[in-house]
Amino acid sequence: MSEKLQNNSPLSVPLVSEWKLGYSIDEEKFIASQPSDKNTVSFFRTCLNGLNAISGVGILSVPYALASGGWLSLAILFSIAAVAFYSGILMKRCMEKNSNIRTYPDIGELAFGKTGRLIVSISMYTELYLVSIGFLILEGDNLSNLFPIEEFQVVGLSIGSKHFFVILVALIILPTIWLDNLSLLSYVSASGVFASIIIILSISWTGAFDGVGFDQKGVIVNLNGIPTAVSLYAFCYCAHPVFPTLYNSMRNKHQFSNVLIVCFIITTIGYASMAIIGYLMFGSKVDPQVTLNLPLNKMSSRIAIYTTLVNPITKFALMATPITNALKDLLPMTYKNNKVTNIFVSTILVISTVIVALCVPFFGSLMSLVGAFLSVTASILLPCLCYLRISGTYRKFGFETFVIVVIILVAIVMGISGTYTSVVEIVQNL
Repeated sequence: MSEKLQNNSPLSVPLVSEWKLGYSIDEEKFIASQPSDKNTVSFFRTCLNGLNAISGVGILSVPYALASGGWLSLAILFSIAAVAFYSGILMKRCMEKNSNIRTYPDIGELAFGKTGRLIVSISMYTELYLVSIGFLILEGDNLSNLFPIEEFQVVGLSIGSKHFFVILVALIILPTIWLDNLSLLSYVSASGVFASIIIILSISWTGAFDGVGFDQKGVIVNLNGIPTAVSLYAFCYCAHPVFPTLYNSMRNKHQFSNVLIVCFIITTIGYASMAIIGYLMFGSKVDPQVTLNLPLNKMSSRIAIYTTLVNPITKFALMATPITNALKDLLPMTYKNNKVTNIFVSTILVISTVIVALCVPFFGSLMSLVGAFLSVTASILLPCLCYLRISGTYRKFGFETFVIVVIILVAIVMGISGTYTSVVEIVQNL
C-alpha cells in the first residue's frame, strides 16, 4: 500500500506515496515517469535521456517564434533556457530533501499536500492532451502539403485534405492506443534528439544547396509578436516532469546538475540554430511549422518532412496512455482491468482529440497556448513555489528568495500575456 504524505512542515521528511503517474510530452517522458528502483544509469545515458526528453516538436516552431519576435527575441530564448535550467536545479534540491520522491506530483504533495499533487497532475494531463492534439494537426498539415487532394463529401459532410489526413492518422494510431504493453513502441520511438539533428541538417542542406538560400534579413524586434515568441520558446523547455525519475535513476546523483548543464546547452544550441536557419531562409513568411515552407521537389526537404511525420505517430500512444490510465482509475474496480473498457476509453480519448484537432487546426497557436499556460506553469512557476515551500526559504528574504520571487512574477506575466494572445489568435481564426 502506498503511504500518505505527512505534510506537517516544509522541512519535514515524509514518506512519499509511490504513485505510478505516467507523464510525457515525448515518449521518453512517459518511460521515465515510471518509478524505478534501479539506480544504475550512467552519466552519459542520463544525458542522452535528458536530451531526448527536451528535444521535440518545438524545434519546428522556433523559426516562427523568432519571426514573431524579431532577432532580439533570441535573448528571450536564452533567458527562458537559463530560468528553466535554474528551476531544474531547484527541483533537484527539493528531491535532496526526501529520497523517496519518485515523480513530479510527489514534489507537489511534499510542498502543498494533496492540493499540490492535484495541481501538478492536472497541469501535466492537460499538457499531454493538448500536445496530442497538436500532433494530429501537425500530421494533417504536412500530409496535405505532400499529397493535396480535392474536397469530397461523406454523408453530406465536406471533408477537406487536412481533415481527411487528421482522421486517417487517427485511425492508424488507434490500434497502438489499445496495447497493454508499450515498452517495445517506447524504444522504437526513443529518437527525439536524433530526429532533431536530422531535421536541422536536412533543412540546412535545403537552404545551402537546393536553391532556397539564407537571404532574408528579418526585423530587429517586433513588440506585438513578443508574447507569441515567449510562449513558443517556453514550450521548448517543458521537460521538467521527467527530471525526478532521471535524478532517481542515476548511479551518482551528485552529477545531476552537470546533466542539466549538458542537456540545456546542447538543446538550446539546437533550438537557436534552427530558429536562425529557418528565419534566414524564409523571413517573416515562415510558417508555424517550418517544414510547410520547404520545397517538396527536393530530397532534403522530404527527409525533413518524413522525419517530422514518423515520430508523432509513434509518440501519440505513449502520451495518451497516462491519460487513459487516469480515466480508468475513475471507474469502479470491476472495470479497471477490463480489456473492453481499455479499448472503449482509449477510443473515446482519440475521438475527442480528433474533434478538437478538426475544430482548432492551428498548430502554432495551440503550441503557443501550451507554452504560455502549461509549460510556464509546470517548468517555472511550480518548481519555484515548491522549492520555496519545501526549503523554507520563504521565511527569510535573502538574495535567492528575491531572485525566485522575480522569476515567479515574470513567469506570471508571461503566462497571462501569452495565454491571452494565443486564445485571441485561436478565436480569430475559428
